[in-house]
Amino acid sequence: MIALESNVDLRAYNTLAVSERAERLLVVEDDRQLQEALALAGEHDWPVTLLGGGSNLVLAGPVAGLVLLMRSRGRRVLSRSSQAVVIEAAAGENWHDFVSWSLDLGLSGLENLSLIPGTVGAAPVQNIGAYGVEVKDVFHSLDALDRQTGEVKYFSLEDSEFSYRDSHFKRSPGRYIILRVRFRLFSRPQINIAYAPLAAAWQATGLRFPDPRVVSELVCTIRRSKLPDPKVLPNAGSFFKNPLVPQAAADALLLRFPGMPHFPQADGLCKLAAGWLIEQAGWKGFRQGDVGVHAAQALVLVNYGMARGADILALAADVAGDVQQRFGVSLEQEPPLLGQP
Repeated sequence: MIALESNVDLRAYNTLAVSERAERLLVVEDDRQLQEALALAGEHDWPVTLLGGGSNLVLAGPVAGLVLLMRSRGRRVLSRSSQAVVIEAAAGENWHDFVSWSLDLGLSGLENLSLIPGTVGAAPVQNIGAYGVEVKDVFHSLDALDRQTGEVKYFSLEDSEFSYRDSHFKRSPGRYIILRVRFRLFSRPQINIAYAPLAAAWQATGLRFPDPRVVSELVCTIRRSKLPDPKVLPNAGSFFKNPLVPQAAADALLLRFPGMPHFPQADGLCKLAAGWLIEQAGWKGFRQGDVGVHAAQALVLVNYGMARGADILALAADVAGDVQQRFGVSLEQEPPLLGQP
């Protein structure tokens, strides 16, 4: 039996701590409850909105229809070989807890993605990434309910069409509900410490052999030093994607700003550091009322009290407009919007 709640304040269900109302809310813990919830929504013609950990979104206003709070649980090992192990987790599992579980199994591959807030089901939608690793690098497959056909579909790595902070699922909003995700991890220790601060932290340990758990601990330390804890200072993580620009545009900027961080890509584009651009424009540490740019990481917009979604979006527009004017570079917002302004 599913318990339907009405007029629910979503402040506790989003890491930006924005207070907006859901017209109706249901907690979904398994596939059967999901099917019942969708049938109920269909019967009443309610629009459906999915909510996982609420860590990568901006509530722009009240959410009409039915909000489904995904709380499915379950983790298991599916297969083992001498080189790799395939593991699976339900979409509602906490991401960091899942990473920690994989390390407890003696596996490597997810350690660079430690401490990223959110759920397992949200990870492939955004193709989350950090410190030189993205979900696509260790992704095996997933099962998702296609709301257009009512069928549960299997998606391979190719089917998922991953790119930088993007996927087939993100480009088809509202169509798919991810149920379970599988990852192919290394059964023998392998680590990726290409990210410079992580490499320096690893070198300081003096360790000679790869240890994924130590890498996870180092990643957690770096994240805590740079990113505010949403439980202490509400935020949605990185608010802007690192922009990709033509190499010629990057070269022109380097003539003006020789110290600008830049990362040439295999496709001929060049990735720039959005945080550096925002900081150079003077926004780091800016505060206006209850909304601001974090003092230690310019990529993060924070809610100091009772900021509304409109306040956060207005600041984001000001920051992006200033960066465009100063550098000729467009910043793209990373967290999607929920609700009607």
